[in-house]
Amino acid sequence: MQIFVSGSLAYDRIMDFPERFSDHILPDKIHILNVCFLVNGLEERFGGTAGNIAYNLTLLGERPLILACAGKDFGEYGEWLKSRGLSLDGIRIISDELTASAYITTDKADNQITGFNPGAMKHPSLFNVDGANPADTLAIVAPGNVEDMQSYTALYRRKQIPYIFDPGQQVPVLSSESLSNMLAGSMMLISNDYELEMIKRITELSLSQIVERCGAVITTLGDKGSVIRTEKSEVEIPAVRSSQVIDPTGAGDAYRAGLIKGLTTGRDLVTSAHMGAVSASFSVACQGTQCHLFSEHDFWDRYQGAFGALP
Repeated sequence: MQIFVSGSLAYDRIMDFPERFSDHILPDKIHILNVCFLVNGLEERFGGTAGNIAYNLTLLGERPLILACAGKDFGEYGEWLKSRGLSLDGIRIISDELTASAYITTDKADNQITGFNPGAMKHPSLFNVDGANPADTLAIVAPGNVEDMQSYTALYRRKQIPYIFDPGQQVPVLSSESLSNMLAGSMMLISNDYELEMIKRITELSLSQIVERCGAVITTLGDKGSVIRTEKSEVEIPAVRSSQVIDPTGAGDAYRAGLIKGLTTGRDLVTSAHMGAVSASFSVACQGTQCHLFSEHDFWDRYQGAFGALP
């Protein structure tokens, strides 16, 4: 089955500040803030919603097509994706921009200060999905370029390609009309609980009205698992215990990959969400969003341990 993953590609540049930000900020001078934090070093990692979801899908034996923009510094990231068996055909290179990047500094109290440069993400990826068979295609529209999010959802509706709508951190910049339209054409909405509340507030739709428009709503709740809501039922999906929890960043993208794998292999929504929970459990055990590895045996062994009989 063809899987389209639209969203962002980014470099995550992680810095560690060995003290507390609060010890270097004078509350009575906050209106003229001018600070410099001397960090212990910088680690560069591959990230972005589309890159993370696609990476996790490769661990599950899939080779999705990423639809996104990258910049003139994308070479190393591109080689990494190719080493995972992924095609770069859906990635548009913007030669006069840098690939999107997040500069994240974390202090000893786990407070974070992040600067984000959208770079190439300011541009739409403009991929043409002509030729895709709706009966053999599944797409996810993840947070990324807003024009992409609007155009791909419209394109998938027009071509009757089923898609998962995952607006994420772009919810605040989408209008009520845009959000309502993208919801109405999707096969499901997936978001965390905070994002869901924002969607309800912006669209002025109740949860039941959202469910009516897209058929299913999956709400992720971090270490508390997730909830599937349809017109007929509400099912709680527990989080799957990991060997260790080092970094929850990227667990949501791993969950989405497991969910997609289940749906593309004909499994029901609850089983697919169970697969999402298993995939996420591997992600949190590694620092970074594309650093964890697992085999098919590892995956199904953990699935069986968490949910019993294999699907």
